[in-house]
Amino acid sequence: MTVSEKSYSTVPELASHRHCVERIHQAWHDFLIKRAQRLEQQQRVGEACEKVAENILEDLFTSVLDWPLSDFNNQLGRADIVLTDHGIKRLVVEVKRPGSLAWSRRALQNALDQALRYASEQKIPRVAISDGVMLYAANIAEGGLLDRVYVCLCDAEPQIDLWWLSVQGIWRDPQPCDRTRLRLLPEEAVERTSTLTEPCDTTVLLHPKYRIPAQCFAYVGDYSQPGSWKLPYLLADGAVDTKRLPKAVQCILSNYRGVKVAGIPEQSIPAVLCRLAEAARRMGHMPPEAFNPAPVYRQLAEAMDQLGVMADSDALKQT
Repeated sequence: MTVSEKSYSTVPELASHRHCVERIHQAWHDFLIKRAQRLEQQQRVGEACEKVAENILEDLFTSVLDWPLSDFNNQLGRADIVLTDHGIKRLVVEVKRPGSLAWSRRALQNALDQALRYASEQKIPRVAISDGVMLYAANIAEGGLLDRVYVCLCDAEPQIDLWWLSVQGIWRDPQPCDRTRLRLLPEEAVERTSTLTEPCDTTVLLHPKYRIPAQCFAYVGDYSQPGSWKLPYLLADGAVDTKRLPKAVQCILSNYRGVKVAGIPEQSIPAVLCRLAEAARRMGHMPPEAFNPAPVYRQLAEAMDQLGVMADSDALKQT
């Protein structure tokens, strides 16, 4: 067991963890009541503005969790919310109107792209997105996102994973094997609060050549610099780009038209391969599921086996 794994295994034994979990359970009922009151205008007129979701998150972070109100910063730079601790910026939260994220794959993609760009501009290593119904948070690392927390804010019982967003939990990194398995578009309805279609967000930064956002690339060096985005493999709506996916794999494992991709640190290669393999498995191309996989996907499976990494098929359901 490594030092980091050992430290993670002792998290439930920390006094700060116990106290925070107690606080979460004690405050959750009142949080749900206040959240419902804030959403009353949505029941009256059919929709609620973004400010309502921001108020719900303020209640969550300062009443359910342990953030002082003075460290809950609105509109810091271009970010909707930034949480700070002793002046250190810990988390960027991009907020959308209630119910607009939990049921729209495109809206989720756009919100994440905005959060990542604002985090990059302010050099903040963690991002979150929320619409007052769901809350997703991740670390920015290895040329992409490392899942941190996904919670439904309308659940009758609280999820103790919220501790990872507390003052004492935010600076700790969950181990990969213990990170929440995310379903940003859940298989079961959580609470469909709006049937309105989210308008196209024109503020999302697109790659000048491919005209797709950062989340469509297997490696991103800097979310505010499209020149650092490498290996496009998804379409703008989050679907797998069947033409570009095998080319992206070839650029890592062999070459594509005689050219190997440059600008990806060696330590990020396993994570990049995992993203590509997840997309390939989603399309049914990866062995052993694929009956007769193409050579490029056999090579991908062999490389991942050699590196001791594997794609989590459950994670495919989040894209």
